[in-house]
Amino acid sequence: MKLLVVALLPVLVASAAARSQPDGTFEKRATPTVYLAGDSTMAKGGGGSGTEGWGQYLGYSLNIPVVNDAVAGRSARSYTEEGRFQTLVDTVKSGDFVVIEFGHNDGGSLSTTDNGRTDCPGDGEQTCTSPTTGETVYTFVFYEVEAGKALQAKGANVIFSSQTPNNPWESGTFEYTPSRFVGYAQKAASTIGAAYVDHGQYVANRFQSLGLSTVDSFYPNDHTHTSPQGANIVSAAFVKGVLCANDVLAAHVKNTTSSVPGSCI
Repeated sequence: MKLLVVALLPVLVASAAARSQPDGTFEKRATPTVYLAGDSTMAKGGGGSGTEGWGQYLGYSLNIPVVNDAVAGRSARSYTEEGRFQTLVDTVKSGDFVVIEFGHNDGGSLSTTDNGRTDCPGDGEQTCTSPTTGETVYTFVFYEVEAGKALQAKGANVIFSSQTPNNPWESGTFEYTPSRFVGYAQKAASTIGAAYVDHGQYVANRFQSLGLSTVDSFYPNDHTHTSPQGANIVSAAFVKGVLCANDVLAAHVKNTTSSVPGSCI
């Protein structure tokens, strides 16, 4: 069921407040849980055909549970409109963590057709009209900010993560240029004071050090979806970013910063 996005925040916050305890606080779990919201690069099963999402390996680095709610083919917009962010808001408890990473499916054009995933261009509150359905479409930053604020209102710790890179060795030489959604994720984080991990840059740096032949082997089908081995490397790069940022989630990482390959940026 689609949501009226502009009304998402007040509805969710009101719903959260109705379930708060008498002193205005929210119930906590004995052990916090990490929830993952993203696309196929994070999701169980990846893009299919022997690939895997990096979210499937994050739990091996943490001392708290991880629930992978990433879904293949989703964007910040479609994840919102399908009510998946609402489900997360209804599920989290104070002290939980939510890692949000989109971008691979958010591009495209709304000039003639609408695939239901493309966001309106811009990094603020710009709007577009879907040429297919006539509905209002918002920006990537708007969708992420509204979801992030609603999750924070429940007491969750929100981490915005930049999208993973496509194979940076695809041309035979190393090339990595962050997409606009990398900057958009950082903008969303700064807007609401959430944590930010430049996952794309951490992965790119690690892939550069591993070299052409190794990294090419991580992409068995296309330049976006990694093999299980590649997904494990991508997960470790996210952990490195968390440790280097020394945010709240870092306290739940089993590894020390020096034991995770790569350098802080």
